[in-house]
Amino acid sequence: MSTKLNHIAIVVEDIDKAVAVYRDAIGLPLSAVHEEPAEAVKVAYFPTATGEVELIQPTTADSGVAKYLAKKGEGMHHVCLEVDNIEETVQAMTAKGMEVLGLIRTNTRGDRYIFIHPKSAHGVLIELYEPAGRNG
Repeated sequence: MSTKLNHIAIVVEDIDKAVAVYRDAIGLPLSAVHEEPAEAVKVAYFPTATGEVELIQPTTADSGVAKYLAKKGEGMHHVCLEVDNIEETVQAMTAKGMEVLGLIRTNTRGDRYIFIHPKSAHGVLIELYEPAGRNG
């Protein structure tokens, strides 16, 4: 099971204000901003030498990210680990007692992903991510 850090995601209330901070004040290059309807979020991507920083803003009041933001406020949301084969990785992790949240899903770019419950990872929400075209 090969993994690497793909991104960290930070939940924000106002993506435009947050982009201004991360791009203009911190100096990270903004590569794209787009909506992900399946997750009801707007995402801004800032590539770095070793992965990405993603800012995520909920686009509906009842999404999981909106509920997280209402409960915990702005800040760290999850860590994403890129894997070579998501099915094999999930099978290996669940066999070792890790709890997944839902089923493997596919985003608008064809990437596949699933989340590991924070209870299984010492309080950290972990996304497992397989880029489009890898195996599926």
